[in-house]
Amino acid sequence: MTIAEDEIQARGGSRRARAQVKRERTVRLALTDAEFETVSAAAAEAGLARGAYAARVVLAAARGTTGPADDPLRQALRELVRAAGLVRRIGVNLNQSVAKLNATGQRSADLLPYARESLRRADHLDQVAEVVRRRLR
Repeated sequence: MTIAEDEIQARGGSRRARAQVKRERTVRLALTDAEFETVSAAAAEAGLARGAYAARVVLAAARGTTGPADDPLRQALRELVRAAGLVRRIGVNLNQSVAKLNATGQRSADLLPYARESLRRADHLDQVAEVVRRRLR
């Protein structure tokens, strides 16, 4: 099962694979503290290292194309990650319902089907997010 990109980053996990073509040229860029924080936040939101994000934005500007923040696939991925998080919150509610069930011994007839459907939807969202993430590489 895949974990959404924001969860990987929040847990300090690895980033996506490096580019297959090694970049051998360097451009030095000086930023104020505020600018550095802005770039760092944008890179984190895009799921990229600061250098990779800066390279992508500079190249997009030079080519007159959209940058990573404007990429429709990235926007879709952010929305999928958000939706997956919302579905996981349903899981928290289900856990609370189960705790009440354990405490009272009474179960609603739709508890198990609702739990199965919630898990199915969360899995589906993770799969779609992984497809979008792969297309972004």
